[in-house]
Amino acid sequence: MDWHLCLLLSLLGVFATEATTTKHMKDFIRAVESIEAVNPGLQMLDVVKGLRKAAGFDTDLIKRYLGDLSDAHDLVSDPSVTSYVSEVINHSLSEMGKEKGVVLTLDGSNVALAPMLLGLEAGLQSTVQGLYPLTLTHNLVASFLHHVHNEQTTLPFGTKGFWDSISSPNVYSLSDLPSLATDALIIGGIDGFILGSEVSTSNDHERSLSDLLKSYYSHQPDAAGLDASPRLISQKRRMNFKKLVSFSSLKSQMVQALTVHRNLNESERKRLDDVMNEGFDQFVHVYAVCPNIITRSQWGAAAFIGSPSYLSLPVPYLFIHHTYQPSKPCTTFDQCASDMRSMQRYHQQTNGWSDIGYSFVAGSDGNLYEGRGWNWVGAHTYGYNSRGYGVSFIGDYTSTLPIKSAMDMVRYDFTSCAVNGGRLSSSYSLYGHRQATSTDCPGNSFYREIQTWERYQSYLP
Repeated sequence: MDWHLCLLLSLLGVFATEATTTKHMKDFIRAVESIEAVNPGLQMLDVVKGLRKAAGFDTDLIKRYLGDLSDAHDLVSDPSVTSYVSEVINHSLSEMGKEKGVVLTLDGSNVALAPMLLGLEAGLQSTVQGLYPLTLTHNLVASFLHHVHNEQTTLPFGTKGFWDSISSPNVYSLSDLPSLATDALIIGGIDGFILGSEVSTSNDHERSLSDLLKSYYSHQPDAAGLDASPRLISQKRRMNFKKLVSFSSLKSQMVQALTVHRNLNESERKRLDDVMNEGFDQFVHVYAVCPNIITRSQWGAAAFIGSPSYLSLPVPYLFIHHTYQPSKPCTTFDQCASDMRSMQRYHQQTNGWSDIGYSFVAGSDGNLYEGRGWNWVGAHTYGYNSRGYGVSFIGDYTSTLPIKSAMDMVRYDFTSCAVNGGRLSSSYSLYGHRQATSTDCPGNSFYREIQTWERYQSYLP
């Protein structure tokens, strides 16, 4: 055997012992790299189809748009790598609420690999008519239909989950009632739609699969955060999705897909139409209007101490804060999640509060982090906690400003999300924390900035 091949096979062995214990996107990319190394000369499409063949992943829907796998390459690979690939590509939900076929990415998202790879394959084959069905339509329609028959035990779509460990993810558990279009399936579908659309109109066919995935999923912003980052990265998926998708086409395909279910009685049919229309509007709201919100379970929050009090919605006020400490903006999910846990410990253990005080916290990594959240009274603005949301920006903005993308996320995306969702009054007023109490928060520079924002009011009743 050629010594180069011996070396490569030995590297496969290292991967098998080190990487297969976690379900992180970087480990999947390492598996792809190791497969590419011992299968030289293959184009990206060859590797994508070969991975699907190795995983035994094929359905009638896939065959309709992508053809069969008769011409797919049998990839050379260590059996442990093949086993790992099959495990992380094939998606399933257990009765115990465990979701398989999902990986954690550096940006904090949970991605089902199957719809991402199917969308990419459709783009590489220039089968763009398959992009919607393979990435989003089929899963959403199946979930809506399933929900009609199991309304008390399922959600229409978007069930999120949490990992047993953020640093070494292995088991992913759903946080709420299941759906057949979980958040991970939708995020994977959105990524597949984006990547498939991009490769269908570019020369990316010549790149390796691992290189494309690394450039999309492994970008780590510098101190400038997302403002100085490339366009085609996972942290900007919502921006790219909104630019590429036709929501009217997506809904039209969903309606067409539902017409085949003629075995439903009139009551079930009416219910299905209602679920589809309401569900589609909510899908657009969550994945195109709202920012990406990292839930408490995703960033590793401790439990609330005591019993929280409900907010009376919609609230009339929005208060802007800065954390001051931590003073350095966080630009990655790991750093921001760590900052959230640190602030929660301080608020609970030092201040003696029930929980982290803020309603939401903005990172410079493209994510909005859930604090007290939409429904619970916070501890952010004395005298007004029950009358408004408190949104804080991680960092000290006494003499500098948050990055523009973080400010825009709160100024436009969060407020649109909150108003459209019925949580923030359509006639809300915006204030800086210092207007309610004696404090420098949200910092001199940032306070001057928010005075230019829509709905800022100089007078606080």
